[in-house]
Amino acid sequence: MPRTPSYPSDLSDTEWAIAETLVPAPRRGGRPARHRRRDILDAIFYIKRGGVSWRMLPIDFPHWKTVYDYFRIWKQEGVFERINDALRVQVRVASGRNAIPTGGIVDSRSVKTSQKGGTVATTAAKRSMGENTT
Repeated sequence: MPRTPSYPSDLSDTEWAIAETLVPAPRRGGRPARHRRRDILDAIFYIKRGGVSWRMLPIDFPHWKTVYDYFRIWKQEGVFERINDALRVQVRVASGRNAIPTGGIVDSRSVKTSQKGGTVATTAAKRSMGENTT
């Protein structure tokens, strides 16, 4: 029985229409799929957007281990990269830009830090300079 969308992280019908073509269909010859791909993707988004652990997945989603297994396989197969690439192209075209970016920016700033850092390093530096730390 399909789950009723009830979380802010769930895909809308429009979003699912786009993602459905990018998420692999169940493989032939294996066991029949017990869960809809949309429910699996909704569960993955719930975990990633909510920042909770896999085992804390609510009971109305497929079992956490099933969701994790799909996530791991899809990540290895590059499914999420393909979804991101396809969405980026659609957004760029919709805004009147080239589908493929023609340039990029690399930020190479770095921040100098001390070896120890934190209050230990600053307190030691103040003491060596003779400042009162109290």
